[in-house]
Amino acid sequence: MTRADFRELLEKRIVFIDGATGTELQKRGMPAGVCPEKWIIDNPWAIQELQRAYFDAGSDIVLAPTFTASRIKLSEYGLEGKLVEMNRQLVRLTREVAGDKGFVAADISMTGKQLYPLGDLMFEDLVDCYKEQVEAILQEGVDLFVVETMMSLQECRAAVLAIKETCDLPIIVSLTFNPDGKTLYGTSPDTAMIVLQSMGVDCVGMNCSTGPDAMLELVQQMAAVANIPIIVKPNAGLPELEDGKTVYKMSPDVFADACEKLYEAGAWLFGGCCGSTPEHISALVSRLKDKKQHQIEKKPMRVVTSERMNTWIDLDGPFMVIGERINPTGKKKFQASLLEGSLSMVVDFAREQEEKGANILDVNMGMNGIDEKQMMLDSIYEVTSAVDLPLCLDTSHVDVMEAALRIYPGRALINSISAEKEKMEPMLKLAKKYGAMFITLPLSGAGLPKDMEEKKEHISTVLSAAEAIGLERDAAVVDVLVQTVGAEGTAGLQCFETIEYCKKELGLPTVCGLSNISFGMPNRQFVNATYLTIAVSKGLTMAIANPSQDMLMYQAAAADTLMNKPGALEKYASLPVLSMTAGGAAAQASASKPAADATSSESAVAECVIKGKKDQIVSEIQKLLDAGMEPQEIIENHLIKGINVVGDLYDKKKYFLPQLIAGANAMEVGMKHIEPLLASDSNESKATVVIATVEGDIHDIGKNLVALMLKNYGFNVIDLGKDVPAATIIDKAVEVDADIIGLSALMTTTMMRMDDVVKLAKEKGCRAKIIIGGACINESFKDEINADGYSADAAECVKLVQNIMEKWA
Repeated sequence: MTRADFRELLEKRIVFIDGATGTELQKRGMPAGVCPEKWIIDNPWAIQELQRAYFDAGSDIVLAPTFTASRIKLSEYGLEGKLVEMNRQLVRLTREVAGDKGFVAADISMTGKQLYPLGDLMFEDLVDCYKEQVEAILQEGVDLFVVETMMSLQECRAAVLAIKETCDLPIIVSLTFNPDGKTLYGTSPDTAMIVLQSMGVDCVGMNCSTGPDAMLELVQQMAAVANIPIIVKPNAGLPELEDGKTVYKMSPDVFADACEKLYEAGAWLFGGCCGSTPEHISALVSRLKDKKQHQIEKKPMRVVTSERMNTWIDLDGPFMVIGERINPTGKKKFQASLLEGSLSMVVDFAREQEEKGANILDVNMGMNGIDEKQMMLDSIYEVTSAVDLPLCLDTSHVDVMEAALRIYPGRALINSISAEKEKMEPMLKLAKKYGAMFITLPLSGAGLPKDMEEKKEHISTVLSAAEAIGLERDAAVVDVLVQTVGAEGTAGLQCFETIEYCKKELGLPTVCGLSNISFGMPNRQFVNATYLTIAVSKGLTMAIANPSQDMLMYQAAAADTLMNKPGALEKYASLPVLSMTAGGAAAQASASKPAADATSSESAVAECVIKGKKDQIVSEIQKLLDAGMEPQEIIENHLIKGINVVGDLYDKKKYFLPQLIAGANAMEVGMKHIEPLLASDSNESKATVVIATVEGDIHDIGKNLVALMLKNYGFNVIDLGKDVPAATIIDKAVEVDADIIGLSALMTTTMMRMDDVVKLAKEKGCRAKIIIGGACINESFKDEINADGYSADAAECVKLVQNIMEKWA
């Protein structure tokens, strides 16, 4: 099936995919703890019986059971050497059933490994891992690929690149969202849709994690920005415990009722996840098959994103600033820092510009004496971990730009693409491949345009070339090409004419490098500020500038206010009052500045924890030690204080998993430095916690973070790893006289192993309190199995353990 065939199928009618596989195979005898793919190959009747039932129920597409048949996953069972053979067998079994009944989709999912910089799995290694599986699947042949149950947008990108660089089959990507409406890593549904559709994915949506009712708002968020179809595969409600078994009680009719609301919200393609059965799919088909399919109403996608934030570029919206400071040109101290291999100033500039009101951050690593490509990659990793703002990737080298776009976990802005043919064509292809927006620079190989007509020609050349390869015009921003007014008296007038031309005739946003206009002039800040005010009045959309310059930011805000732009008056009124010098200039040093965030009143050590500065925390701790502060005081009044702020920001949804891990890692580095200096009596552990992922479950991202957080709070943590039998957990808890047993499970197929541990603990007389958590776990399940506590995440788990120990004391 070609991508055009797939789009035609979706445009004709509602399309149906299959339902649950894991919970249905359990009914057919698949035990917990086995490799599902291996069990299916050994028991082919089970999967084929199920797939026939789904086709009979009305499914148009059935997934081959290749869900976790990647090298990384199969290595958990020592089966990585059989990857090609197993993937081919699994596809072959499905094709035998499908015949001419419908289509076969390959199924790909998370690896369970965290990507760098949160983990040690490099992005390119993950792409290669997915490619290996894709190539094996293609040897047998499928109609399309489904990438599902994804918790990380960056892992979605890796899978999409692996598929696209191997074949041209249709791609569906489906993510799983937490109760707060974001993925584990803080990505919202609209951000996921924007990024993935920009990369050329054919259908995006969601599956698992929740029943259909809770998906309604998420579908609405996606539909608001979708220029491609939306898929939904909800669970049949939430899991419940009944007679010692996990069950899903949502009936087929109720499931179909709820999915009808998802259709009304904008979903095109329907199926089921955990707990859904062929009966659920049959009811779904009966309810929706005669519904009129949606039609795409093309929406302009003038938006850049990070993994956690969207920044819309509105021609008539408030003026925007692309922060210019992460650029070593003319900055000797910054250059020296980069030559030493330090990225601390990169991170400091990023945070400072975010706090000062920048909307996007420009990242440029062009200087002599360093590896520009590697420094660009390292800077992207650091900046995306430190701030939420989208990035403008600034390099003239095609290879550096591709390397940067490849690892950037969002939709970037390319700075820039000129009409110089040798670079224009490859740069535009990169924008197309990675879904980026781009700045059009009206230059050619011959240099600056001699007049306005030639400038228009250069703009037209780039736009025409972009549209010829399938890029939408709304992906472009035009640089008005600011020259210095000291050398060319009409420089300002030329810019104003370009701004008006782009806005009124082309309908395109504009950007300028603000400081160029005043180069070589005295009192440059006045030239810059006045130029900016006039440019904004002409329609300038944004400037590459330093947001720390109060005069610039205040005059831009004032110009927006006088032009009655949305929200401008409120923004201007909220700015702090500046005192003025005798000459009337803003006295920046005496300006009253509000606290930027929760870290403003914290110590340098606490700030290192809060902002994840693991490279700086040891030196800050050493300063306190050299000043005579006791190690225990540093822990209690600085490290613990910092991690408490991190937890509070996480609870308030201002921080997400990346910032939580960064803070925990920084504190771990600090603790390792200070622990040898602690007196023996002050080094006594608060309590002993034995922690494990239960038998049959090989996921440990959440469990590892809980272990790290508890260690940072002084608890003695014994981590038994993943796929741990109940007997092993209880034996270790009894051996060390544990106070707490912490259990994790990601899958509904393994959550009942928690009940095994609870029962065995009672049988063996183990005194430890048992707490549980995981994606499929909730407070109700805790009560059903008589566990002692439940936490939704690592930060909450620390509080839970503290509360249990206080009550027990």
